[in-house]
Amino acid sequence: LFGTPLEKINEKEIEIEVFPNRPDLISLQGFVSGFKAFLGKEKGMKKYTLKKPEKDYEIKISPMVKEIRPYTSCAIVKNIQFDDEKIKSIIELQEKLHSTIGRNRKKVAIGIYPLNKIKLPITYTALPPEKIKFIPLEYNQELTAAQILKKHPAGKLYAHLLEQFDKFPVFLDAENKILSMPPIINSEGTGRVEKTTKDVFIECSGTHPDTLNKTLNILVVTLAEMGGKICQMELDYGDK
Repeated sequence: LFGTPLEKINEKEIEIEVFPNRPDLISLQGFVSGFKAFLGKEKGMKKYTLKKPEKDYEIKISPMVKEIRPYTSCAIVKNIQFDDEKIKSIIELQEKLHSTIGRNRKKVAIGIYPLNKIKLPITYTALPPEKIKFIPLEYNQELTAAQILKKHPAGKLYAHLLEQFDKFPVFLDAENKILSMPPIINSEGTGRVEKTTKDVFIECSGTHPDTLNKTLNILVVTLAEMGGKICQMELDYGDK
């Protein structure tokens, strides 16, 4: 009746199918929240407290990304008590959102970063491939953007999303450290969430603002259900 067919059930696990029209149910936290409402245990729209942006909680969006991946949606979530299970859950949620609502990263790509490893504010811009050099996630050496597209597993898989452009999008922190090259890969130095991580910066980049906002909402609500506090960010497009 809840619209999530039961595939398998035994003493250790329940396997269900979640349809693409309910991406909010993909995570365990989202499913439990929705199912409680269905059972009448927590009725009505759930309210989440949003903290106003603090100093430097800002994303500066450069006109350089306008013809590539023009939009981003961002937030900070604080005071999360991560463990292996929560980290696994967030990574799985991220990948399922990429493949469904994100249309295999074409429409939406997601980056999640430990806040203590980056310096705010953030800039979202585009650079020539030869100017982009960083150590990608799951790698131990610095690569150029062109090398990432040829050598890194994620680079080879999603190269077709960038190959037609002469500049590639990047997120930079206030010290010009590269956080990621969306929609391909995060940096190993700034893009790995660990059990010691307490606060995270989340960005969704892509082509459809509404879809980015919905994706970000699913992510921040999931982290709020893990005990996190949601903080807003200012998005500066220059003209709005």
